[in-house]
Amino acid sequence: MKPLVETNWLFDNLDKVRIFDATWHLPNSKRNAEDEFKKGHIKGSLFFDIDKHSNKNSKLPHMMPDKEQWENIISNFGVKKSDHIIIYDNSDLYSSCRLWFSFIYFGHNVNQVSVLNGGLKKWKIEKKKITSEINYFDKTNYTSLENKELILNRKDIDNNIKEKKFGLIDARSKARFEGQVPEPRPGLKTGSIPNSKNLPYGECINKNDNTFKDVEELKAIFKNLNLNDKIAFTCGSGMTACVLGLANSLINGTNPIIYDESWSGYGLINNDNKK
Repeated sequence: MKPLVETNWLFDNLDKVRIFDATWHLPNSKRNAEDEFKKGHIKGSLFFDIDKHSNKNSKLPHMMPDKEQWENIISNFGVKKSDHIIIYDNSDLYSSCRLWFSFIYFGHNVNQVSVLNGGLKKWKIEKKKITSEINYFDKTNYTSLENKELILNRKDIDNNIKEKKFGLIDARSKARFEGQVPEPRPGLKTGSIPNSKNLPYGECINKNDNTFKDVEELKAIFKNLNLNDKIAFTCGSGMTACVLGLANSLINGTNPIIYDESWSGYGLINNDNKK
């Protein structure tokens, strides 16, 4: 399993891979990810809109699309099952990790899906070339196979609160986890899921260049949580949980398990998602 590739490797292999810019910004950031992509991106990359390509049947933000939706999305991008997919973002790695997890969930070869370590930030620090040229690819007939055990629902979480079969790690900030600040989305209570533990996703990332910390550092960070052998990840809306999921994959090579609704579902004040 190779969840990360380095910038120099991608620079040398631009014509051998399929590249996606999965940049996503919080609504209050006043930044437009697609506009940024059009102004400058890594050669050969296509823009993947996390919100646009989410589950149309869910009221919650950027939930995983269903199998038919996913196959249609990826076919329209011209992706083949044999393609090595490289994903980057101009965020803080969380949206690229989310798309990485999506490809894995829908059965793309785990050895053929990678996040660019450091993303566009490191690419630009190294003064590697970007372009405004947009590429187009012929539509394919992409087929997928869901790994349904990788996504948890509310019932799974409620059962685990009683049975404690796995450890649950929340990637939100400490202040949000402890209910010290309001949630950024309306209609949500403050706090966290009972028995969950907190590991803000940023603790796994080097701030200077947006690369992941090395494996030994990550092992120490996770060890401090005193977790079960089996762990799953949650956050605000299933996004930053995937950063922790990738970090854990770097440590032990396992695919991440994500509570997709996360706090956007569990924390609803008028919760009708208990199913």
